[in-house]
Amino acid sequence: MQLDVRRLGRIGYQEALDLQLNLVEERRAERIPDTLLLLEHPPVITMGRSAVDSDILAPTQQLEQAGARVFRITRGGETTYHGPGQLVGYMIANLYEHQRRLKRFIHNLEEVFIRLLDEEYSISAARDDEHRGVWVGSEKITAIGIAVSRGITMHGFAFNVHTDLSHFGWIIPCGITDRGQTSVRALTGRDVSLAQASDAVVRRFPAVLGYSSVSDPDAGSFRTISGSSE
Repeated sequence: MQLDVRRLGRIGYQEALDLQLNLVEERRAERIPDTLLLLEHPPVITMGRSAVDSDILAPTQQLEQAGARVFRITRGGETTYHGPGQLVGYMIANLYEHQRRLKRFIHNLEEVFIRLLDEEYSISAARDDEHRGVWVGSEKITAIGIAVSRGITMHGFAFNVHTDLSHFGWIIPCGITDRGQTSVRALTGRDVSLAQASDAVVRRFPAVLGYSSVSDPDAGSFRTISGSSE
């Protein structure tokens, strides 16, 4: 089973969403293998199927001044934030090649980050019995939200590398009011680049998700398609 990796750099949310929708159809037609998009967004708030308007705490004027946009999308879950310093991964995968088990697929995505955080940064992270994602104590470091269309996944994960954590104060993240957010920088004081974080993620995909080969032509980089990047 092969995985193709595409490193897109900083890219607008709508552009990335349109690309995902196109790749879902390509994957369904078996014209491409499973594909992982690695990227960074300008400030954006996304609202999943369970989100409500009251999840957004910041006034519209504050969001506009910060250049933040709001999107309602088809993934599961509630409201989350994406922005600079956060590594976003969109996973276009055929669940039929992953034992047709969505919960297991999500479990494996979480496992990627539990292993990565321990092995790369000596951070002890874990799952939470109540909330999806990867947590360090009571603080989330990786959010996960997946949508499935006729057996093909889209959306994916958001890994806080050196994210501005104050921006999570604009929302009620994932409907959770009694827990916080953290990042690699906040926990270690290290300025890890998104290129380095991308490499660390890709290295763990074969063992955890069962890929026998990985095509990653831009390994070691984090190139720009639109806007600015590292």
